[in-house]
Amino acid sequence: MKAAILSAARQPIEIVDDLEVIPPRAGEVQVNIKYCGLCSSDLGFVTGKAPLMGPMVPGHEASGIVSAVGAGVTHLAPGDHVVLTPCAPCGHCYYCQRDQQHLCTNAMSIMSGLLPDGESGLSRQGQAVLRGCGIGALAEYVTLPATGAVRIDDDIPLDVACVIGCALQTGVGAVLNTAEVEAGATCLVTGLGGVGMAALQGARIAGASVIIASDPVAERRALAADFGATHVIDPQTEDLAALVQALTGGIGVDYVFEAAGSAALVEQGVLLTRMGGTTVIVGSPALEENLTLPNVVLFQALEKKLCGCLLGSANSLFEIPRLLRLWRKGDLDMASMITARRPLSEVNEGFADLESGRGIRTVIEI
Repeated sequence: MKAAILSAARQPIEIVDDLEVIPPRAGEVQVNIKYCGLCSSDLGFVTGKAPLMGPMVPGHEASGIVSAVGAGVTHLAPGDHVVLTPCAPCGHCYYCQRDQQHLCTNAMSIMSGLLPDGESGLSRQGQAVLRGCGIGALAEYVTLPATGAVRIDDDIPLDVACVIGCALQTGVGAVLNTAEVEAGATCLVTGLGGVGMAALQGARIAGASVIIASDPVAERRALAADFGATHVIDPQTEDLAALVQALTGGIGVDYVFEAAGSAALVEQGVLLTRMGGTTVIVGSPALEENLTLPNVVLFQALEKKLCGCLLGSANSLFEIPRLLRLWRKGDLDMASMITARRPLSEVNEGFADLESGRGIRTVIEI
């Protein structure tokens, strides 16, 4: 089949036509991928920010049509339209039993690039090929656990629906699930890529009263109000701390969502939250980045909170249908998240746009 292969960081992605994919086995489905959004997690492998352990098919924010199902799969059938999710819950591990499906043991495939059984399911010229973020969706077909494909109604455009798979699950989920933002809260979102814009939407849906959007890219700031921002700031030329103090009566915001993948911005978020406030790490910093809390006893005494967030702490089997209900109601904007569409042959140009901060989401048509 045709696919995009990344062999080394900072090297052009190659479009090949001889990648092999296994047929679905028991409990698996095969999906004919139609569209895949380009995410910063994929970009991390392209730029070397994330370690590349071997040849890889990037891509994990995808939609398509089920082409085949394995034994025992009864909730999906060939022809079903689906959105894929990087965290396919197994339903029986410790975390699934604790209603933390996003931490399911299957989710470790995001890090390993392999299926839950340790195989990649992809090969080229006899060599195993890894699955970017556990899926590898920049390819014509993907075989994955059946719970990793969530059926959607046929009238939902697949090119728009693909952004639910990561950006919207992660950004909206960080607000509604991870932080559980309450109506009237004050929020700050740093980094206005796809996940950051989704976090703005989540804060708006939650009923936050102040939603500050911070990003150095003017194009993104200009779009932020459409997604829910009440105030927009360029952190390179304006004083973010002063704005936070002015809008909160000097106490700091209730919640900060760091969506740029910067440890320095996480540290800034802790400083800008009020006593008892919460900073959520939504973006993925480079592996070598570390956090410093300059005065731990002050952090303790002020009861500030710092937490991670994987895929918006979402159970995708519930979250994807919920987001689609919000979309049908008019509360969630999926289409405006997409600022460019490209064919698979232009995947390198799409990643170049992402790295330079052009647009919000580029969707690749497979």
